[in-house]
Amino acid sequence: MRMALMGQPNCGKSTIFNYVAGYKAVTSNFPGKTVEYTVTKFNLEGQTVELVDLPGTYSLTSLDQAELEAKKYLLEEEVEVVINVIDASLLGRSLELTLQLLELKLPLVVCLNMLDEAERKGIRIDTEKLAEILGVPVVPAIALKGKGIKELFSVAYTVGEEKRVGKTLNFSKDVEEVITPLTRQIKLEQNTKKLKVPERFLALKYLENDYYFIENYEKQNPELFRKIISFQKMLEEKRGKPADVVIASERHHISMNIYESVVTLSEPQSNIIDLLDNILMHPLWGYVFLVLILYLFFNLVFTVGKIVEEPLLDYFYSIIPLVERSLDSGTLLFSVLKGIIQGLAGGIAIVLPYLFPFLFGLAILEDLGYLPRIAFLLDAFLHKIGLHGKAIIPFILGYGCTVPAIMATRILESERDRFITSVLATMIPCAARMTIIFALVAFYISPRAAFSVYILNILVIIISGKILSRLLPEVTPGMILEIPAYHLPSIKVVLAKTWLRMKEFILVAWPLLIVGSVILSLLEYYQADIAINKILSPLTSLLGLPLVVGTTLIFGILRKELSMLMLMQALGTSNVAAVMSATQIMTFTIFIIFYVPCVATLAVLWREIGSKRTLFAVVFTFTLALILATLTRWVY
Repeated sequence: MRMALMGQPNCGKSTIFNYVAGYKAVTSNFPGKTVEYTVTKFNLEGQTVELVDLPGTYSLTSLDQAELEAKKYLLEEEVEVVINVIDASLLGRSLELTLQLLELKLPLVVCLNMLDEAERKGIRIDTEKLAEILGVPVVPAIALKGKGIKELFSVAYTVGEEKRVGKTLNFSKDVEEVITPLTRQIKLEQNTKKLKVPERFLALKYLENDYYFIENYEKQNPELFRKIISFQKMLEEKRGKPADVVIASERHHISMNIYESVVTLSEPQSNIIDLLDNILMHPLWGYVFLVLILYLFFNLVFTVGKIVEEPLLDYFYSIIPLVERSLDSGTLLFSVLKGIIQGLAGGIAIVLPYLFPFLFGLAILEDLGYLPRIAFLLDAFLHKIGLHGKAIIPFILGYGCTVPAIMATRILESERDRFITSVLATMIPCAARMTIIFALVAFYISPRAAFSVYILNILVIIISGKILSRLLPEVTPGMILEIPAYHLPSIKVVLAKTWLRMKEFILVAWPLLIVGSVILSLLEYYQADIAINKILSPLTSLLGLPLVVGTTLIFGILRKELSMLMLMQALGTSNVAAVMSATQIMTFTIFIIFYVPCVATLAVLWREIGSKRTLFAVVFTFTLALILATLTRWVY
């Protein structure tokens, strides 16, 4: 049996998914995060169930790329039962999507999640009455604490077996007078079995002028589409508003009527946390605390990393002399073993000490609900560089990894905004580049110097965004962003999320570090690195870097961490400051941060924005890196 989790952003779908999947999806207290669906399989009542976590969507009528993916999956794939997850504290608004799912006539179960948050707000819901009105089971749950989840899947399995569908709730009489004849017309003139959707659902989509259905089915029956226009005009004449506005208003009206009939309101419970936004989202103090929080966060990461890095590095580099006692340092075997040890040292002693506290801290900020507050504060700045406020979501994700950041640009409606945001996202210091900043600049210069790199990065992104926006002028819409309630993070969830994100480094990047380290050792053994460094000498000379740095820049295109670890190997010491000056360390770091994105990023760029625009991104970032690194050499 295949079950699909469907709901509005930040309703707790991914938390429910992780309850059975064992944290295969990254959950965040951040609206609009999921842009691709995630699948897992689990055993339920002796049967194998496939569970799909679809992107959060406010409506089944949307131009948003991520929401379109959710709609397409429901329409085109075989789904035995849909679990509609609802934030109980936002019941009135959430029911509008529920009504659309009922129109689709798929077996449906409603999961009334976050009941504790609803009760804190003084909202008490009569679940039995709600189930009676909708004609589907309603299961109360608190997913964050695991309450009600087992019952939810048990009920969903039964509904899927029985193929039980809910009620169709009619609109106002005058609106039904248009929907009914159009439904009959569709039944007569169009093969809806081929479309796999009910006639009434299709009639509503045509009245709403839903782009997905208009684009896909207009050519199949041009005569029907001419009649549809007349039905749209008929509805507009009845209400004096566009047909799509009338349909949306009707759903809103029904949702609010249901809400009022099943909800009892009482005095909300207030606490100190509720007063936080008076400070953290203040027009002045909000920005002060934003800078302070980020500054403390980066200093904490550096402090933890430095404490762990030094003893670990000393340990690993003490192994090499021991190996040298047993093997001649001039042999091929010694070069290979040395490369393996240096690769292991790079992953364990240099990357992990900074990567773990960074990802752990980022997970805490996510689960607290602070990231959408950052989006709200920075929205005005994004509009000044000609971008939609939603672009902050891919940017924030970019501090973890550039690949999901670029994929998250699908939440932007404009193709132009998706392109500009994708290019700018490649400049965000991801976890890999963050390691370079901390392990080189913070470690050998100062934590303040590392923080200044982040400030410079933000300024460069703003200026680059302004330039790209001028090249591609377009009026950007305003941002409507749900600000979720604060939640105290669960340490178990935060650790699981940190592991999920670190796993990619351990399984993918770390083997590359070891292989790259061995390759560099072999290049040094056969003296091929001399030829490569000579070819790249015009670049290293321009940047004022040691000649041996040339080979490390190539490895950086595979993974950004490789460039730093190969640097230590190429210099022949883990004490970079003994060979390179502070200016050279800063120049190297600035160049690595901005130059050509890694291979994984290039692949996803190619898929999302096309080959020509990917080539533009490569040329643009490389040119920018060259200019900034050269300026750093002369100014710093």
